[in-house]
Amino acid sequence: MSLLVHLLACAFGTGSWVAINGLWVELPLIVNELPEGWYLPSYLTVIIQLANVGPLLVTLMYKFCPGRLKAVVVIYMILSLGAVSCFLLAFFWKETTVVAGELHSTAFLIITFFLSLLDCTSSVTFLPFMMQFPAQYLTTYFIGEGLSGFIPGLVALGQGVGMIKCVNVTQGWDNMTETNTTSSQTGHYSTESQYQPANFSTEIFFFFLAGMMGLSLVAFVFLTRIPRNFERSCENLVADQVVFTASSGLDNSGKDPAGETESNELTISVNLQKQEASTLPSKAKYSGKQFAFMYFLVAWVNSLTNGVLPSVQTYSCMPYGNTVYHLSAALGSMANPVACIIAMFFPNRSLLLLGGLSLAGTGFGAYNMAMAAMSPCPLLQNSLGGGVLIVLSWIFFVGTLSYVKVMVGLILRDKSHSALVWCGVAVQMGSMVGALAMFPLINVYYLFKSGDSCNTNCSV
Repeated sequence: MSLLVHLLACAFGTGSWVAINGLWVELPLIVNELPEGWYLPSYLTVIIQLANVGPLLVTLMYKFCPGRLKAVVVIYMILSLGAVSCFLLAFFWKETTVVAGELHSTAFLIITFFLSLLDCTSSVTFLPFMMQFPAQYLTTYFIGEGLSGFIPGLVALGQGVGMIKCVNVTQGWDNMTETNTTSSQTGHYSTESQYQPANFSTEIFFFFLAGMMGLSLVAFVFLTRIPRNFERSCENLVADQVVFTASSGLDNSGKDPAGETESNELTISVNLQKQEASTLPSKAKYSGKQFAFMYFLVAWVNSLTNGVLPSVQTYSCMPYGNTVYHLSAALGSMANPVACIIAMFFPNRSLLLLGGLSLAGTGFGAYNMAMAAMSPCPLLQNSLGGGVLIVLSWIFFVGTLSYVKVMVGLILRDKSHSALVWCGVAVQMGSMVGALAMFPLINVYYLFKSGDSCNTNCSV
C-alpha cells in the first residue's frame, strides 16, 4: 500500500504545472506557425500573470468563507478541465481571427489562459489536500511536481525540431507562386524559409499533455479513496526525511520487543538530527536588513525567470537556429527540477553564497538579454560555439536562480507563516513587474527585432 500511495502522489504532483511547462518547451515549433511569431512568449508571460487571479480568489475564499470551498471539488475541476483544454488545444491551436486589424491566434491564447488559471490555482489546492497524508508522501508529491517540467522537456527532446530549408520562390504579378524557380520574366525572385516537420507533430504533443493530465486525475481519484487509517500529518516539510525514517522503523516493529528497541534507537537518531539541524542558521540569526535582502532576492530572481527573460527567449535563441532554441527551451525546463533536487540533497543557507549565485544567474541572464537585443545578428551567430554558449547560458541561468529560489523559500518558511506569505507576495510582484515591463518594449516600441535565417544578412 505504501508504494502504491507514493506512486499515486507522484502522478498526482505531475498534473500541477505540466500544461504550462509543456507549452513553453513546445514554443520552438509553435512560433513558426502562429501569427504572433517571435512576440508569442511575451504574450504568454502576461497571460500567466493575469491567471494569478485564480489562486487569489481561492485564498480569499479560504480566508473569509472557511469551509465553503471544497478542495476536492476544485481539484477535480482543475484536472478535468486541464485534460479537456489540452485535448481541445490539439485541434484549435492554429485557429486565428482578426483583432484590431491584426491576425491573432485567439484560440491558442484563450485556451492558454484557462490552462494558466488552472495551473496557478493548483498551487493553493493540491498541497492542502496532500497535507492529510503522512509527511513522507509530501516529498513524493514534490518530486512529481518537479517531473511536471522534466517530463515534457524530455519528450520535447525526443520530438526534435524541424530543420529550416531555404527555397527559391518566384512571385508573379498575378500573385501566383512558383517554387524552386531561379528566374522569371513576369515576377520577382525571393527566398522563403520552409520548416521541415519534427519527429512527431505538435498535435501529438498536446495529446500527450492531455494524457498526463488524465493520469494525474486518475491518481487523484484513487488517492481520495484510500482508507484513512493513518493520522494526519502535522510535521513541517523540513522534517520530511526524518519522519520517513521514523515511520519506517515503526511500521516494521510490530509487537516485537526488538522493534521497540529499534524504535527507541530511531527516536535517539531523530533527536540527534534535530540537534544537528539546530546548528543551521535559524530565524533568530537573521537581522531585518538580511530579511529585506532575501525579499529583494525573491522579487528580483522571479522577475528575471518568470517575466523578463522568457519574453525575449525567441530573440536570444532563434537567430542561432531552431535547434538551438529547441535545446534552450527543453533543457532549461529540465534544469529547474534538477536544481530543486540539488537543493534537497545539498542545501546551503549562506546568504553570501545565495547572493553570489543570484549575481551569477543575473550575469547569464544579462548575456541572454544582450544576444536578444542584438537580434537578428547576435555574437557568433554562424558558429557552433555561439549556439553552444547560448544554450549553456540559458541552462545555468535557470538552474542557478532556481536553487536560490528554493533555498530562500526554505529560510523564510522556517521564520514564520507570515514570512512565507510575504515571500509569495514578492514572487508575484516580481513576476508581474517583469512581465508587464517587457510587454510594451517588445510589442509596442519594437526594441527587439526578429529575423529570417534565409534572408537576414549579418555580414555587414
